[in-house]
Amino acid sequence: MIGLRSTWTGRITLTIASALILVFLALPIVLIVVTSFGSDALGAFPPQSWTLGWYRAIFADGSKWPAALSLSALVATITTVFSVGLGITAATALTRSELPLRSAVYGLVLAPLLIPQVVIALGLFLIFEPASMLGSPLAIALGHTVLAAPIAVMILVATLRGIDERLEDAAASMGAGRATIARRITFPLAAPGIVAAAIFSFITSFDEFFIAQFLSTTNTTTLPVQVFNVLEFDADPTVTAVSALLIAVAVLALVLIGLARWLGAGKQSGLLPVEPAAGIAVSGGETV
Repeated sequence: MIGLRSTWTGRITLTIASALILVFLALPIVLIVVTSFGSDALGAFPPQSWTLGWYRAIFADGSKWPAALSLSALVATITTVFSVGLGITAATALTRSELPLRSAVYGLVLAPLLIPQVVIALGLFLIFEPASMLGSPLAIALGHTVLAAPIAVMILVATLRGIDERLEDAAASMGAGRATIARRITFPLAAPGIVAAAIFSFITSFDEFFIAQFLSTTNTTTLPVQVFNVLEFDADPTVTAVSALLIAVAVLALVLIGLARWLGAGKQSGLLPVEPAAGIAVSGGETV
């Protein structure tokens, strides 16, 4: 009986502690979303009246928000392409080759995550400023790739390590080349990880501030930089609506990642139809 009471007490305590932690973490987000619908978005909480005016103001004529949103989306898309490409290459080398000093190389790849972002931003500024590339979407995307690529590598390394290499070995023993193995086996099985890496890369770039601040100009600013400028120089209530949209993008990214994982788990468990990965026949020396 004492043991049972102790168990229930521990469970209740853990539940309460977990709930308090979740409330503490979610409270700032909830406050931003709720106040974005208030008539005085930078005033008291809860709002005295409700309105969608701040969301309409984002896309009003003369607003700087659409340009900042477009630039952030463009930069994030370019960053995603670069990060996923580098991530697949690096993850394949780290998991499917006899790479010398593999642990050291992996640590070097992850180093940008350990260095303060302001230090990385300053270094990138010293690189791109003499080349007159400040404000260029390509320059900002390359800077964001420094942060997004290591995240993509971590996700893809874990994904490739979870794939049974015996499937690839069986296909190779039947005459399939590396390109065919990658196309028919590795990439289909790694698809959920690739999607997750792409989404994380996009959201990392879309929300990044320090590098964008150093590499932007007065005429080309990303959405987070524009939010900072508005809060610093002009207390525009529209910023709460923009912040709520940023939160919505992050939540959507988490939903898509969860959906990708669910679909991947369904394929691996045989719940969803999938193209036979190892069904490769060899005829006349050619893989078909």
